Amino acid sequence: MEISGRGRTVLIMTGRVVNDVLSFIVFSFLDILDIVLCYVYKCADFLVEAQWKACYCSPVKEAMTSSDAILVSEPGESKVVRLTSSSQLRLDEISDTLYTRPSIVAEVSKGTEIKKLIRVDKATAGAGAGRSAFTVNSAIVEMLQERNGGHRSDQTIPRWSDCDCETCHSWASSCKDTLYVHVEGAKGNAVQENVVFIHGFISSSAFWTETLFPNFSKLTKSKYRLFAVDLLGFGKSPKPNDSLYTLREHLDMIERSVLQPNKVKSFHIVAHSLGCILALALAVKHPGSVKSLTLLAPPYFPVPKGEQASQYMMRRVAPRRVWPPIALGGSIACWYEHVSRTVCLLICKNHRVWDFLTKLITRNRIRTYLVDGFCCHTHHAAWHTLHNIICGTAAKMEAYLEVVSNRLTCGVAVFHGRDDELIPVECSFNVQSRIPRARVKVFENKDHITLVVGRQKAFARELEEIWKKNTTS
Repeated sequence: MEISGRGRTVLIMTGRVVNDVLSFIVFSFLDILDIVLCYVYKCADFLVEAQWKACYCSPVKEAMTSSDAILVSEPGESKVVRLTSSSQLRLDEISDTLYTRPSIVAEVSKGTEIKKLIRVDKATAGAGAGRSAFTVNSAIVEMLQERNGGHRSDQTIPRWSDCDCETCHSWASSCKDTLYVHVEGAKGNAVQENVVFIHGFISSSAFWTETLFPNFSKLTKSKYRLFAVDLLGFGKSPKPNDSLYTLREHLDMIERSVLQPNKVKSFHIVAHSLGCILALALAVKHPGSVKSLTLLAPPYFPVPKGEQASQYMMRRVAPRRVWPPIALGGSIACWYEHVSRTVCLLICKNHRVWDFLTKLITRNRIRTYLVDGFCCHTHHAAWHTLHNIICGTAAKMEAYLEVVSNRLTCGVAVFHGRDDELIPVECSFNVQSRIPRARVKVFENKDHITLVVGRQKAFARELEEIWKKNTTS
């Protein structure tokens, strides 16, 4: 046993070293490739769309903000970007991870301490009352200008690298500026309870409607009204090119698309992965309306003291490792703006081809809703949602959990798969440490997806039991 134990230790250590070395080589190459692709896409965008598009490789600029404008200063020039109340945008909702992503070589040479580039300081001499200094990226400045009237283009027109099929782009022909919402269950006066389902990153409402909805009992569907939304930028929902996909924008769209038009006064929430962040924020915003909160694989990593929250979160969810494969995919999506755009160009723009090949290879034996959900988004939407929601809200999560623990009385249930390699099971217990009444249930041999897919009948029964316990007459 001693020799076997030593051999196992040697194999583990060897595997870690090989993974570290391969990761350094692969991500050093991707650092260079991303720079090259930056220039390739600048030229391609200009040739196809007749205009240069700013990206987050652009340098940050010193800026100063007041209640209604941003003064952006560069050597030899300055310009003002007006903020209007209709923009519904706060600069503190924009994550610095969008443009503060040091190369792996720089990290190794300088250590893991990352300098925070977005900082809010007190007004400097001559700044004037009501203003604060910070740094802002060129891409953000350009998008703010477009949103507020400066050389604004039609933001419903898909970019050349995005899919323009009817499924992905159906929202552009609709006069409604709301999310796609799939509704089932009770109607009219028969509605006794409401349930809002929020999917995770690069997914869609089909994650719920193709798995759980067919398995709810007739009794449940006679009393409960079930709402499954496609989040802003995903599925059949709008994918505006001028949106920064901030927390405020996502929440506003859920309220405008579900709560307000359907006069929902109280509701249960079921959320998966990234959707858990939106669920917590929604619960905090409507503390008296939430009857139960069910979180599946919530991405909550407590931020150590002295760490910059968004940067810490980015390194936890995207550790820049080639193994496991899901870490490689997450790292490419999070760290490399132009490499990830290329992935979207190959996969999302051509999702009909992949759907056809999947059906051909499997002889149409499997349903492709997971493939559809994975492919039906734009790079712009996925990139900003990933950074502004998952990374950008890291500093707010503890406050959200504290409010849920102290101010909300609803039941909280947390589910996690033991084999989840994307969001480790410790995250659910981290939630429980902040919300002691939360009930955590871990499923053996289940991962980030099979936590629901493959056990939908059992999970439907569990949800019905949760709702029954948290329903008041």
